[in-house]
Amino acid sequence: MPPNLVHCQVCRALLNDDSVPDSVEIPEFRPLKEIEAMVEVEPRGFYVGCPRCQQELRIARKYVGKSVRCKICQHDFHLDIYDKAIRTIAFFASCPHCQEELRSSPKYIGTKVVCKHCRGHIHFLDELTRPTDPL
Repeated sequence: MPPNLVHCQVCRALLNDDSVPDSVEIPEFRPLKEIEAMVEVEPRGFYVGCPRCQQELRIARKYVGKSVRCKICQHDFHLDIYDKAIRTIAFFASCPHCQEELRSSPKYIGTKVVCKHCRGHIHFLDELTRPTDPL
């Protein structure tokens, strides 16, 4: 860009001859190897604390939004991982690259991470764990 741009005072057209826009070739799109290797993974379940006895429970994702029972104190409660009364400790999922089970903090739901066993790229999905909006 030249230091002194001269514009028409009426139509604001650029009057400098050396500043005529050139045609720019747009390069061909090539996805990054890191993005190609990224595999989306849904959590298989959650580790939550029982609201009564605070013991850690391993509960499958299919029970989210349903009534469950603590196997230690027999307390029935509604499993909502967004409820402040229920402490969500972690979630678990299988690595699609090495099939090892991963236990991870809830803060990693919705993020892109690397498997600690095989260094495979994983994106933990969060669409299925969010509460659905009623129609």
